[in-house]
Amino acid sequence: MDEGEVEQTIRQPYSIVPGEGLRSIFMRRYFDEVLETEMLLRVVVEETGTERVVVTLYKTSRFRKYEGDA
Repeated sequence: MDEGEVEQTIRQPYSIVPGEGLRSIFMRRYFDEVLETEMLLRVVVEETGTERVVVTLYKTSRFRKYEGDA
C-alpha cells in the first residue's frame, strides 16, 4: 500500500461510516500487489471546519466484518 492508495480512499471511498466524535472511517477495496489479493483499506479521518487529519489506517481481508454482506 502506498500514499496514493490512502489519498484515493479519502477522495473516492467505497463507503464512509461514522466513527466517534468528529471521526469518519473511509473504506475502499484495492488489490495489494505484495500479497497478490484484494484487501480493504480503512482510513480513520477526523474533520473540523478547516482541516482533515488522518488518525490511523489499516488494511484487512475481513470484508464481511466491516462491509456486512456487501
